[in-house]
Amino acid sequence: MTPRRVAFHARDGLRLSAVEYPGPEDRTPILCLSGLTRNAADFDTLAARHAATRRVIALDHAGHGESARPAEIARYGIPNSLGDVLDAMAALHCPRAVVVGTSFGGILGMVLAVYRPTALAGLVLNDIGPVIEDLGLDHVQNFVDRDPALESLEACVAHLQATLPPMPMDEAGWLRFAANTYAPDADSRWHPRWDTRVAQALRGNGKAPELWGAFGAAAHAPVMLVRGELSDLLSPETAARMRRERPDMDFVNVPRCGHCPTLDEAQVVPALDRFLHAIP
Repeated sequence: MTPRRVAFHARDGLRLSAVEYPGPEDRTPILCLSGLTRNAADFDTLAARHAATRRVIALDHAGHGESARPAEIARYGIPNSLGDVLDAMAALHCPRAVVVGTSFGGILGMVLAVYRPTALAGLVLNDIGPVIEDLGLDHVQNFVDRDPALESLEACVAHLQATLPPMPMDEAGWLRFAANTYAPDADSRWHPRWDTRVAQALRGNGKAPELWGAFGAAAHAPVMLVRGELSDLLSPETAARMRRERPDMDFVNVPRCGHCPTLDEAQVVPALDRFLHAIP
């Protein structure tokens, strides 16, 4: 089904945007939440696979993609971002969803289990867990902070390949990934599709708290964990403890991949599709 771009306002008036793939109303929708430097376009292929069987919504966080950038950097952070998720669910008539959360989006999915457990029908955590490693967080903050103002899409690919952890993608995948990361502006340079001030907000929040309680709050819902084998944000030890606490949790470890998988990898797609199809 043809996707549509929808705009709505958060409770504080900030304009937010999402991509909606219409689908049958008798199945629980999928709500896709991206990472700190990502946006709704990351979930295009996932949505295309599932739109025939259920509704799919992919949200642009505040300051990302087509959503507006707030005046104050204090607007960025977990409490306001969770409020945006709840506002999106209300505006788009989606009271309950299977949340697919990449990195920061997965944090929001876990916290949603605390504040609105009935809204969570299932949870996919993409390379994120209750403990965020300092080294990985430093790498993320440094990347978020930079606007390299690149001269072409090919230069964006080269920059990403030199800057990011290993990602097992072919040439077409890298071009698509780069086009979802940077966009040309009036100066003919390619700039981040996110507000780089997010890095200031991250640093102002200090050390990331542990979220074992939030992870445990999702006990009522099916959970799947996807981890990049080389991830410096989600340690093997944290992933192992998550599996001990949720022995029923589906798990995929993506070889030769750092933070974080795209969810389009050959190891991920069949397992993710089985997980999603099993939820009514």
